[in-house]
Amino acid sequence: MRITPKTPEVRVPRLVGLMAVDARETAQARGVLLAAPDRPEFHLAVVDYVVRQYPQPGTEVPRGAVVTVWFDFGEGEGGGGAGVREPLRGGPPPGGLQRELDEPGDPFPVLR
Repeated sequence: MRITPKTPEVRVPRLVGLMAVDARETAQARGVLLAAPDRPEFHLAVVDYVVRQYPQPGTEVPRGAVVTVWFDFGEGEGGGGAGVREPLRGGPPPGGLQRELDEPGDPFPVLR
């Protein structure tokens, strides 16, 4: 009687930060499958970046298990917006070093 060995467990690779095409290749090489609930056309995605995954990297799962990846941040998870930014003014603020140095011929030299 032949006994079939159990499916060996594999560690989930880190997919966050990878492009979709690289995430698919990495997952396949490590023996896991990918699912992307926010990308129905995931098999066609190339340059979208993975921003979240479940299970976490390093978790042991059975070979062929599904790892879920997301390409968009959920509500309240960030997304890179740093808020309102004021426009930059050109050059340093008025005064500065020139104000503190004595200039030749200054009628009012700085007293020390």
